[in-house]
Amino acid sequence: MHPETIVLHGAYRHDEPTGAVAVPIYQTTSFQFKGTEHAENLFALKELGNIYSRIMNPTCDVLERRIAALEGGAAALALGSGQSASTFAVLNLCRAGDNFVSSTDLYGGTWNLFTNTLSSMGVEVRYANPSDPESFRRAVDGRTRCFYAETLPNPKLNVFPIREVADIGNELGIPLIVDNTAAPVICRPIEHGAHIVMYSTTKYIGGHGTSIGGLVVDGGNFDWEKHASRFPNLTQPDPSYHGAVWTEAVKPLGPIAYIIRMRVVLLRDIGAAMSPFNAFMFIQGLETLPLRIRAHCDNAVKVADYLSSHAKIAKVIYPGRQDGEMRRRADAYLGGSFGALIGFELKDGHEAGRRFIDALKMVYHVANIGDARTLAIHPASTTHSQLSPEDRLTTGVSEGYVRLSIGIEHIDDIIADLSQALDAA
Repeated sequence: MHPETIVLHGAYRHDEPTGAVAVPIYQTTSFQFKGTEHAENLFALKELGNIYSRIMNPTCDVLERRIAALEGGAAALALGSGQSASTFAVLNLCRAGDNFVSSTDLYGGTWNLFTNTLSSMGVEVRYANPSDPESFRRAVDGRTRCFYAETLPNPKLNVFPIREVADIGNELGIPLIVDNTAAPVICRPIEHGAHIVMYSTTKYIGGHGTSIGGLVVDGGNFDWEKHASRFPNLTQPDPSYHGAVWTEAVKPLGPIAYIIRMRVVLLRDIGAAMSPFNAFMFIQGLETLPLRIRAHCDNAVKVADYLSSHAKIAKVIYPGRQDGEMRRRADAYLGGSFGALIGFELKDGHEAGRRFIDALKMVYHVANIGDARTLAIHPASTTHSQLSPEDRLTTGVSEGYVRLSIGIEHIDDIIADLSQALDAA
């Protein structure tokens, strides 16, 4: 089925007991077992089913299966936030003493997670420049467990070379994790060779700024056993789960060792579970996602055209206005659309950015992207303020940089508000 159909019909037809067409909110902590044998089979993973909502819930299950179908993956796991999705995606493969190679082009919160929090846990991040895919190869050693990148990195908005880095990973036996938060529907990273996809569902999938959540999708397309020595978490006995070897334990269920281990070890132990109510909200958002993304992208093109000719703006950062290799990647991986994020640099720097934000009337000043509403922020004084000036520039944030997340309002109203705010900047 096409994306527009999957988001409405994937993984669910109706509720068996009642016939309800809308996915019910299963607001329960636990589930009645059919008997002791049934309970024993569930805990031993001889069959899959519901035990406790921290680990699995029927409402979350529909969201997970629907997203997996949309991405062309084998299975998915819903989590409490996008940050927990990033953390779990890496820690599912890495132990203390291991390392992973990440693109330098990252959301500021992810940069801080990798550079400070994970490093304090003994997991080293090594940064590679995505403008040179071979830099990922050069950063690899025997303790490298994965590559990590964002499809449309916020705030640089240079599309990541998915196929090029995935091919390097396949050659070396290293999976590529792609954060596709800013490009759902318009990019399907697994089709381009990525092995694991993650989302902050808080953004476009939810679409209405009401719920926090994250998702990780297992592509089912990486051979963990072929490179067993590099992935002891999946290919050696797990003392936390009766000595299970995950690549062997799940073979009857399909190529889902990665996501099953994440569910029954990391989610069980750390507990970053998505609530059933939030899963229901994300299912609602998902149903209109293809339509909203189309409107977001159409408006963004027009806003980028307007900003590019404004006298107070030194530079517009938008995939549709790039050229050379960056434009080739945008065309190759974004399917003819260019997303709804736009950055621009004001000539008068930091204070001009603050004046612009303070003058906005309709556009919201919030630390988020992906709402149906148009949003704006000045990263140097907010989302990236914890980074050093050098690290801010590395991630693409100058003092006068402003990021817009273009919504689905009428384009004339969006431009009118941006225009009067620029007059005040």
